[in-house]
Amino acid sequence: MPARKDPDASTSVPSFYGAELRFKREQAGLTLEQLAEGSFRGISFLSQIERGERRMPMDLARHVDERLGTDGFFQRRCDDAAKARNLGHPLYFQDVPDLEKQAETLEEWQPHVIPGLLQTAEYMRGLIRYEAPFTPPEVAEQRVSARIARGDLWKREDRPSYWAILRESLIRRTPLPPAVMAGQLEHIVEVIRSTQSVLQIVPDTTRWHPLQHGMAKIMTFADAPPLVWSDTNFNGQIIDFPSRVKEYRRDYDLLRAVALPPETSLDLVEEAARTYRHEAQLEA
Repeated sequence: MPARKDPDASTSVPSFYGAELRFKREQAGLTLEQLAEGSFRGISFLSQIERGERRMPMDLARHVDERLGTDGFFQRRCDDAAKARNLGHPLYFQDVPDLEKQAETLEEWQPHVIPGLLQTAEYMRGLIRYEAPFTPPEVAEQRVSARIARGDLWKREDRPSYWAILRESLIRRTPLPPAVMAGQLEHIVEVIRSTQSVLQIVPDTTRWHPLQHGMAKIMTFADAPPLVWSDTNFNGQIIDFPSRVKEYRRDYDLLRAVALPPETSLDLVEEAARTYRHEAQLEA
């Protein structure tokens, strides 16, 4: 059996917090199962916190402090770790990156921008430049770093199954430079193919279809009911009411039906990437 790989506590505040939790647990001679007992949380939940991958809820922090006799340490630092984890994300979005990591399946529809999980840094910088031009440079870079960090999900062996549907105009009509769009579209193709994910494109010739005006991210979990995330420029919401989730599920399935087949969609993205790359070379 290979040696256990401990998380690098120096990489971030959540990693330090998780490493300290593991140290105190093992110092107390407790297994994950023993520490989780009575907390209404599972072993995998605690393990993800120890690896710096998941946010510690306050009720669990209280439980841990009581079981480990840590004098309120994990409660006092709970908010600090959460803030550090979500640096660069708007407050209303703070739970979504963790939910993406926990999900068994991720299905999303984006009519307005390339999904965050598929974005490159240059594409994100372009979005900020055009959509939020008064953003201070240091804040902009925090947002870029936070957005790109979500893409670490693709490196995980236990990553969720992913299905994305995009509007054709996202890859055809853009104010961003050809070189930026070429890199962005090449990145999408590489991620989709290397992770055996699915991408579909809704042609611009399709005038009417479900979910016409807003984005939707449908997430399913092994140990929790499904959720939908929907947002605008300035706010977002997690939808968990079963009948509303069922409506989104139905509309998303109908949207699949009007979209191009997966291979045809990828061919279209690759063709657009080649066109942008050629334009960029002519400009050079």
